Amino acid sequence: MINQVKPPYLQVTWHDPVTGRPGFLVIDRLVRGVCSGGLRMRAGCTLAEVTGLAAGMTAKEALNYDPEGRYIPLGGAKGGIDFDPRDPGAVDVLRRYLMAVRPYIERFWTMGEDLGLRQDTIDEVLADLGMQSSIQAIYPLLDDESKARQRLADAFEISVDGVALDELVGGCGVAEAALVGIERLNLAAPKAFVQGFGSMGGATARFLAQAGVPVVGIADAAGVVANPDGLDVERLLLTRDQFGMIDRDQLRPDDRQLPLQAWLDVEASVLVPAAVSYAIDDASAVHADLVVEAANMPVTSTAEVSLADRGVLIIPDVVANSATNSWWWWTFFGDIEADADAAFTKIRESMRKLVNRVLDQAAHEATTPRAAAAAIAAEATDVISRRFGPSTV
Repeated sequence: MINQVKPPYLQVTWHDPVTGRPGFLVIDRLVRGVCSGGLRMRAGCTLAEVTGLAAGMTAKEALNYDPEGRYIPLGGAKGGIDFDPRDPGAVDVLRRYLMAVRPYIERFWTMGEDLGLRQDTIDEVLADLGMQSSIQAIYPLLDDESKARQRLADAFEISVDGVALDELVGGCGVAEAALVGIERLNLAAPKAFVQGFGSMGGATARFLAQAGVPVVGIADAAGVVANPDGLDVERLLLTRDQFGMIDRDQLRPDDRQLPLQAWLDVEASVLVPAAVSYAIDDASAVHADLVVEAANMPVTSTAEVSLADRGVLIIPDVVANSATNSWWWWTFFGDIEADADAAFTKIRESMRKLVNRVLDQAAHEATTPRAAAAAIAAEATDVISRRFGPSTV
């Protein structure tokens, strides 16, 4: 987790008048009056969770800040709704939440999909409410709003081998972070296990398999599918449902099905938790050499300390899963065009540079990659503050 240096700029707690379930919005920091961060929906979501995620978004913005780039660095924020996204009433709860936080979306909070929610669902509800976009707060900062909006809209229309580009960019970054970690550890014949098969987990599995790293196990909400020689990731990816559930009818005869609680028992040197927060709280259950955090805050702080003491390399979430956020803004501000090859090239180059920088600093200072990332983010935040003045905070 990112250590909270100071209290967040704003915390909002909302209670749904129909179900009584709470929802939250935390703005950790504003840069030029604007912040960025996704909206998640899951049963059990808490204010503390959303606060930590918002701080992580501030770090992601800072870690990917390029003073030579076109995109304006933003502050960090996060939204969360304590409700099961599979419940038939989920869209209605989402609609009431968005109505309640509408003033923040219109003026301060640029927001996208996160765990349990899809961007197209958010967009449809916002359109029903008569709102322009989930990122309309940033429009006043643009030189040419129409071109920026068209560029992003064009990017969201791109599909790569049957999967939308916006569902692939985050996993491309996670996979590249994993490949750097594999190289740094000099792992021979690495095999990967991916926990979660939604946008982030599914894309990560695709790019790892394409890079020659067999994905020997995948966990979804129903259980685990595994094969020591590697699963047919592409077949499973193209037949999963909207919630990232694997169609078991697509498994091959030699694929195994295991109970969900066995997800850490599958032998793999690379572990990619890509589902819920706090999924790993027992370090003794982890047998991988490399953990790449595709989900937000999937490893508890206690487990992380124990894993680090054992020599397990953890590439933290604020580094590994930051490509989705960066891709939005690179495309929106024109650092890249609406093109899949341009997106993947930019993501791979930026992620490789960032991961190596973090790991080099961690080695030099004899600290953890998370601590190194926090130090780099703090330094970048200071630069952003000096560039944009007191309105930054």
